[in-house]
Amino acid sequence: MQTSIEGLDGSEEKRSGGCLRCLRSNLLTLLTVAGVVLGAGLGFILKSVKEDWTEREIMYVNFVGDIFLRMLKALILPLIISSLISAIANLDLSLSGKIAARAIVYYMLTTVLAVILGIILVTTIRPGDNSDDTTSQNEDEVVVDPFTQKGTTADTLLDLVRSMFPPNLIEACTKQHRTLLTRSKSTPEDLPIELWKVGSESVDGMNILGLVVFSVIFGVTLAKIGEEGRPLANFFQSLMSAMMTITTWVIWLSPVGIFFLVASKILEMQDIVETMSQMGMYFVTVLVGILIHGFVFLPLIFFLFTKRNPLKYISNMGQAIATAFGTASSSASLPVTIQCLENNNGINKIVSRFVLPIGATINMDGTALYEAVAAIFIAQVKKVSLSVGQVVAISITATAASIGAAGIPQAGLVTMVMVLDTVGLTAKEVTLILAVDWLLDRFRTAINVLGDSFGAGIVDHLSQKELQNLHNKPKEAYDNKSLQPDEPI
Repeated sequence: MQTSIEGLDGSEEKRSGGCLRCLRSNLLTLLTVAGVVLGAGLGFILKSVKEDWTEREIMYVNFVGDIFLRMLKALILPLIISSLISAIANLDLSLSGKIAARAIVYYMLTTVLAVILGIILVTTIRPGDNSDDTTSQNEDEVVVDPFTQKGTTADTLLDLVRSMFPPNLIEACTKQHRTLLTRSKSTPEDLPIELWKVGSESVDGMNILGLVVFSVIFGVTLAKIGEEGRPLANFFQSLMSAMMTITTWVIWLSPVGIFFLVASKILEMQDIVETMSQMGMYFVTVLVGILIHGFVFLPLIFFLFTKRNPLKYISNMGQAIATAFGTASSSASLPVTIQCLENNNGINKIVSRFVLPIGATINMDGTALYEAVAAIFIAQVKKVSLSVGQVVAISITATAASIGAAGIPQAGLVTMVMVLDTVGLTAKEVTLILAVDWLLDRFRTAINVLGDSFGAGIVDHLSQKELQNLHNKPKEAYDNKSLQPDEPI
């Protein structure tokens, strides 16, 4: 009897120990989710105490969150450059080419799928038919200059290509160039846009696409020249290791930072109930599309390719998804996403550090879906009938615009102008969706990050044969190399 009792006590201790280990391993994710929920709760409480908050008061509430966001953004540049260069420089060129091809095919497939889903939903539900033709409360924030314009759809597409080849890499770290059309006051108002003077302007924001292209080419060059480039490859590998260590420190601050970020965003809303009632059907349409794409289509594609449980995979990415929701930036979430993939889902770091920076730049499933829905919604509100050709044009433009969208909060509003131009609507019409865009931006960013994560899992599975060959190489093959196959972070 004594033995039986001891056995029971032992099993009880084992179960409690397992629960503690499970709690400890998921502690950061739970704290981050709690930060989102408690931040929203604080925002609503403060909103009930005082209806109108000044910009300065909101700035005080947002201060801690802003500091956290600044720390994350500071990691983006060295993390993207070091991860891409070190990953490619230490790979066989044939392997890096196969990994890149698989990643790009997946990104294009899921982006097009998201756009098609969005168009089907918005044309079926038709949220714009029941909406009032009124602009949102943020209309006074949009100033339209009759003598300047951001450029046509063709200009935006050309800017996307230009961004891939920045003339000044130092400037690309802080500035982006885009086409700006101007006309003089003496020209007639009905002057065709094609006859406006073509110029350019510099806007604040990192040219991530250009830096990614340069890093890929630089990594290929180091791999091509072999031992001569090994010291430089080792430098970038050391930089990557250092950045991941700093990332770990910053990540533990995410629950607090996200708490204040969400609370301040709630305070910025003038009238939450009225806004949601006016834009309810549009909000629901976009949200349903995002949820179907993120939790039905993407997991199904992942399961078909890998035969792994997508639900467990998603749960292991909880910290990255919560961070994406809180920061509304897929680029700022990149360090957390890499860590979750490698530590929780066992993705080979050669794949994760190569695929994710590219995905954070060009894979924007949530943004593509949102822009297609928003453009057709605005056309419905304005009673503009769209032909089949125009809908197809929207799908193509939304796909291209999502690729060019920066991984920063509400960057989709910038490329939204490009999609609206496709159906003959002006930039001013964006005011129709500004009221709820801040919240939808968080949902679509979370799906963007989830899509990147599934992509890394699929590429990792499809590249197992090549990665295994890399692991089976004799140890001498890795002499003087910094990236060992089994090297921990």
